[in-house]
Amino acid sequence: MALTQNPEPKTQNPKENLRIFLTGVGGQGTLLASRLLGEAALAAGYNPMVSETHGMAQRGGIVVSTVILGDLQSPLISAGEADIVLGFEALEAFRALDRCHAKTLVIANTATQVPYPVAIGQARYPSVAQMFQRLAAQVGALLAFDAGALAHKSGSPLAVNMVLLGALAATDSLPIPAQDILSVICTRTKEKFLASNLQAFDLGAAAARDPGNWQRR
Repeated sequence: MALTQNPEPKTQNPKENLRIFLTGVGGQGTLLASRLLGEAALAAGYNPMVSETHGMAQRGGIVVSTVILGDLQSPLISAGEADIVLGFEALEAFRALDRCHAKTLVIANTATQVPYPVAIGQARYPSVAQMFQRLAAQVGALLAFDAGALAHKSGSPLAVNMVLLGALAATDSLPIPAQDILSVICTRTKEKFLASNLQAFDLGAAAARDPGNWQRR
């Protein structure tokens, strides 16, 4: 996606590079989340790079996007490079383990969406508990909770992306103020969905503040 560059950045890019890897399945709002993060970074005065892999986004296939901040030349995130992973679905969060390093923060939705091979009986869905146990043992920190349930609670089952953005903003892992993310959400959301999206964001932030949702090495 091509984002409009801020002609007069209010600040310099972060002194440390930050690579954010977002992964989920079609229909979860993964691509919208990366766009909102990119626009919030612009509003904060940075010059982000945003990349999207649409794949089978309209058919429930894997969808990956990235947001890059800092003095980097490529929007791609290779193995062991992701500083933050947002996993919109449990199995896809686990599959992103190869992108993680020893200090990566993983924010993962524990809810599952059964892939086609599992649905037709050709494969088995792995144990969510075992996947996340392995994740937690190999990354810096794992924040895992049922973002789908919180989206339903907000009144919008499709607001998983807002829940995860709220959780990310509450971790203080971004150089982007939470208010800048909220401002972009307000600008980009249709009025009839705004209240539920903002509630989903707040519910995600509350989940990040719950020590019971965290696993740290």
